[in-house]
Amino acid sequence: MDTELVGAQKTLSPVLRAKALDNRLPDPILGDTYAEQVMRRLDPGYDTRRFGTSQLGLAAVVRSKAHDDWARDFLAEHPDAVVLHLGCGLDARVHRLDPPATVDWYDLDYPAVIELRRRFLPARDHYTMIGSSVTDLAWLERVPRDRSALMIAEGLVPYLTEPDVRRLLTSVADAFPGGQIQLDTVPVWAWRVSKWDPTLRRYGTRFHCGFDDPAALAAWHPRLRYVGEAPMFDSPLLMAKAPAGTRRMYRILNLLPGMKRSSRIVRFRF
Repeated sequence: MDTELVGAQKTLSPVLRAKALDNRLPDPILGDTYAEQVMRRLDPGYDTRRFGTSQLGLAAVVRSKAHDDWARDFLAEHPDAVVLHLGCGLDARVHRLDPPATVDWYDLDYPAVIELRRRFLPARDHYTMIGSSVTDLAWLERVPRDRSALMIAEGLVPYLTEPDVRRLLTSVADAFPGGQIQLDTVPVWAWRVSKWDPTLRRYGTRFHCGFDDPAALAAWHPRLRYVGEAPMFDSPLLMAKAPAGTRRMYRILNLLPGMKRSSRIVRFRF
């Protein structure tokens, strides 16, 4: 891989790897063939090293499935929506969901990540990639704002500061006549201990915010309304489809205080 990724950009690799390994299960959770193809090109030996085929990353796959399901429901209601897929990494969501031509889809991430997307994932009509920091809101000027919007921020919010998250959510709510915002958060304790997290340290990054009650983010804007939460670490889908050893590990982890809600997948309407 010639493109140099730094900090949080590097975390796209373990998430993509989890989706690639999921696709090799007899009954996958996500079933993303693009993930397996792209992971092989990104890191040809990803499944040959120690723990190379471990399915412990399946919780991240469950998270993607929850975001996909919510997005499908929203696009069924709003078939002419504008989709803002922020911090998209190498996720093939636009191809998995295959929205109609009436939907304008925007994938946004750092320029280095977008360069990889252009190399590894196919183009399609009504689909635009934007290379920009999410927090540089000048990108909002590049998207149509005359119809409903769907904002998806998967695995993104914990890497932003709270003021940046607030500015992002309120700016999107101000910019469009209505829509849905999907995101996931970590609690305050996970944010505070992230500086010692071995995985994050390996990639040279850490979390910068946490929320014990993500529903409270609705108070940031008068039009925001909290809709609900999807399960992740204790997802019935995870317990039904993960290999037996992985299920046992998650059952043990979920006995630890705070683990079941150590990541929250939530959505808002406005």
